[in-house]
Parts: sequence; structure tokens; C-alpha cells
Amino acid sequence: MEPGGLEWLLVPMQRLVSWGAAGAMVFGGVVPYIPQYRDIRRTQNAEGFSTYVCLVLLVANILRILFWFGRRFESPLLWQSIIMIITMLLMLKLCTEVRVSNELNVKRRSFAAADSKDEEIKAPPKRSYLDFDLNYFWHWSKFTDYVQCVLTFTGVTGYITYLWLDSSLFVETLGFLAVFTEAMLGVPQLYRNYQNRSTEGMSIKMVLMWTSGDTFKTVYFILNQAPFQFSICGLLQVFVDIAILLQVYLYSHYPQKPVSHTAHPASTKAL
Repeated sequence: MEPGGLEWLLVPMQRLVSWGAAGAMVFGGVVPYIPQYRDIRRTQNAEGFSTYVCLVLLVANILRILFWFGRRFESPLLWQSIIMIITMLLMLKLCTEVRVSNELNVKRRSFAAADSKDEEIKAPPKRSYLDFDLNYFWHWSKFTDYVQCVLTFTGVTGYITYLWLDSSLFVETLGFLAVFTEAMLGVPQLYRNYQNRSTEGMSIKMVLMWTSGDTFKTVYFILNQAPFQFSICGLLQVFVDIAILLQVYLYSHYPQKPVSHTAHPASTKAL
């Protein structure tokens, strides 16, 4: 058979593989959060998941979208950021509703235990974004406050990007900040494990899921010649994941000391 006779088969297969890789890039990053979302909704307990994870990923992906206006990279990476932003907003909405509901239930139980006829059940204090109280930053009582904060950040950074869009130094720095912020997402978990000298409560399957996802993402960056910031920070993210895996192995086979508190399985990469 002549070499050209296989083109009718190879070309569609190459396109299929390309579409599959692009689809994995777009939706692969949100897959680990699906079981977390379902677990929080089922247990009505969001203590094991830090909403600061949402903050970091929202900032990182908003900056990445703004970077796209200065340097047009592949569209799957752009759609990945859009999907991740939507996912983090959904996580924030659920966590806020669960937290506020639990605070109200605790308040009701405390009044019931006091058995006082003179006192009334009071709702937990309202914490608003417009209060500008740094003590309660990112711990507000309504989901709309988080939306206002995200919109404000997007508006301010978008306006600055518009003014400096002609500066290649600014654009490249913006791209680096976007991917570096996301790459540092696992560092707090790494440090927490080091402090506790234990990874008890962490899900090894979840860590492996992040490691494989970050590895695939980095290889995708390199093969598709994405901006160098993506490749460098992708490699950094893989190194952090591998370090967490090493902690899981070391602390499970060579325990250092008793753990003061256990981490929730969903808290991997939590802040």
C-alpha cells in the first residue's frame, strides 16, 4: 500500500486526538472539584474546603484571560479559564450557603440549650464586602458580595491592562503572574503537611488526579508551544504535586508525630 493511502485514516485520527486533548484541557481542570462539590452538598459541611482556593483560581484565570488580549494563545486555554471561573463561582455559592446555614443552626442550638424565654434567636452577624473590613475579607455572608469583589477586581485589572496593552513588558509580566499564581496553589498544602508531619485525611486518589492533570497540562503547553510562562509554571506545579506525593509516602511509612487535627479529604491543595 502506498504511504499516501493511509492519509484518509491518519488525518481524521489526528484531528480526533487533537480535539480530545483540547477537550481535556478545557474541562480537565474542573474534574477534581466535582466530587468536592457533591461531598459538600451531601454532608452540608464545607469546613474541609478552603474558599481561598477559589480566590486564587479566580485571580489566576482572570489574569490569564486579560493576558490573552495582549498575546493570543490557543483558544482551549482561554476556554479553560472561563470554565474554571464558572466552577469556582459555583463552589463559592455552595460553600457560602452551607456556612451561613450552619452558623444559624449553631445559634439556634445554643439558644435552645440555654432554655431562656427572654432571649430570641438571632441570626449570625452579616458580613458584607462593602463593609471593607479586612478581618472578614472573603468570609462574607452573601454570594453576591463575592461576585461584587470579582467584578471589581476584573474591572480594575481590565482597565489597567487596556492602558498598558501596548507594553510588551507589562503583557509578559501579566501572563507570568497569571500562571505563577495558579502554580503556587499547592504550596500551602505542602507547608501544612510539613507542619503536621502527616498527610492523614488526604485522599491519595485526589493527589494523583491533580498530578496527572498538571502533567498533562504541562506537556500540552510544551507541545503546542504555548507562551513560555505557561510551560515554566506548569513544570513548577508538577514539582509541587510530586513533593506532596513524596510527603504522602514518607509520612505514611515513617510517621513523625501525632497529628493535632486531621485534614478533610477534599482539602487537598487548600489554603
